Amino acid sequence: MNTRLRTTVALAALCLMGAAACTDITTEPKSSVTGSNIFNDPSSYKAFLAKLYGGLQVTGQKGPDGAGDIEGIDEGFSHYLRQYWQLEELPTDEAVIGWGDQDLPELNTQLWGPGNVFIAAMYYRVFYQVSLANEFLRETTDAKLAERNASQALIATVHQYRAEARFLRALSYWHGIDLFGNIPLVDENFQVGATPPPQSTRQQVYDFVVSELNSIRTELPAPGAGQYGRADQGAVLMLLGKLYLNAAVYTGTARNAEALQTMQTLISSGAYTLDPSYRHLFQADNNTSKELIFAVPFDGRNTRTWGGMTFLIHAAVGGDMNAANYGIDGGWWGLRIRPEIYGLYAAGDTRASYFFTQNQTVAINSIGNFQEGVGAPKYTNVTSGGQPGSNSTFPDTDFPMFRLGDAYLMYAEAQLRGGGGSRAQALAYVNALRTRAWGNANGNIADAQLTLAFLKDERSRELLWEGHRRTDLVRFGQFTSAGVWTFKGGTKAGTTTPQFRDLYPIPASEISANPNLTQNPGY
Repeated sequence: MNTRLRTTVALAALCLMGAAACTDITTEPKSSVTGSNIFNDPSSYKAFLAKLYGGLQVTGQKGPDGAGDIEGIDEGFSHYLRQYWQLEELPTDEAVIGWGDQDLPELNTQLWGPGNVFIAAMYYRVFYQVSLANEFLRETTDAKLAERNASQALIATVHQYRAEARFLRALSYWHGIDLFGNIPLVDENFQVGATPPPQSTRQQVYDFVVSELNSIRTELPAPGAGQYGRADQGAVLMLLGKLYLNAAVYTGTARNAEALQTMQTLISSGAYTLDPSYRHLFQADNNTSKELIFAVPFDGRNTRTWGGMTFLIHAAVGGDMNAANYGIDGGWWGLRIRPEIYGLYAAGDTRASYFFTQNQTVAINSIGNFQEGVGAPKYTNVTSGGQPGSNSTFPDTDFPMFRLGDAYLMYAEAQLRGGGGSRAQALAYVNALRTRAWGNANGNIADAQLTLAFLKDERSRELLWEGHRRTDLVRFGQFTSAGVWTFKGGTKAGTTTPQFRDLYPIPASEISANPNLTQNPGY
């Protein structure tokens, strides 16, 4: 595990103690330190950057709880990845959660409103990250560094740190426009405390993020050459590919040629290879996988949180499962897969080998009954060698945000959507994943079977519970007004929902606080 990065997160918490409760994007996170003293120590630059990365890993200033970044919600619920995962997975055909916590059941059925606290927590997480990144960028200009008599070596290092901060800001802005649509665009030049920021269009934020990523790409290490868990050019290419592939949703104009080209550049770099073991991608030593392009690191010693991988591993275990087999001290009896997704896997597809069916029904009659719905403990706190993680409560398993298998499928989809490239190459990429899944060529498809409808299903089989499904279904036009699955719309048989639910509402509290904001249609 990348101990250096995770230890630095703890240092950043000390440097930024008090940076909490960011529920107003017109105000920077409060801190007991200022630029006049925090950067007297050159190591503080790295500590601040680690706090930015830590925003994806932990929930506050101490772990696993006790000084949260976000107010108004249980700290464990407020975790960035936990909220993002829930908003991407629970309203789709891939997952349900059986808990009855306030507003959580609404995510299972797509019946949320603008007061939903989980949706609000994600919105504030996005802008908490943006605010921290903006503050870092304000304090690391060449002029500021000159005032502090920084050495040339430190200046060069900080230039890369700035590029990483801009990447992390771009990542959060991508999540923002994907989930919420038109949102404020606030960069480091915004005058804090002056007036509430105006609402920008999706197009404007999209253009800003694409420009930022293209600008910083050459300032980062080559694909695969960066420190594990930190952004390099591979991470930039993947994020650009995500923006381009979804550009028709965000802007009304397709960018499939650009999506294909970024994936082609990424794949042809040779920096990443498919892991021979699909299961290894989700185990406690997955940091050794050459398939991961950008991961969010966790370990039981230095990144303790009730969100993140703690949630994803524990919540999927219950019923007759033996928690020790998953390297944890007990299951939380929450997450299962819906029957529609279970039916997508064919005999011989080992990507379903971890499904747990003992005393679990395929059908779900009651979302609250854990043993209705097949168990899917995809993530585990056990290494590929069978050893448990360092802590039975807080896992060592890293979250695979971007990986090569996804890049293969993105290339194939962009090719089928008219982005150029080679259909034969697209088929070869898809069959490489299926050969791994079957252990031989028995699961491979013929050219005629390679269709967009097939890719929609194949993305679920390959990327189940990796935080992509809602975005995929919106892009394929299947999230709301088309596509039906169990309990969608609040009925057991499922029903379509109004298309305005392709976007989440801007939190009602934010609409009240900022008169420049207009709520998304339908809410």
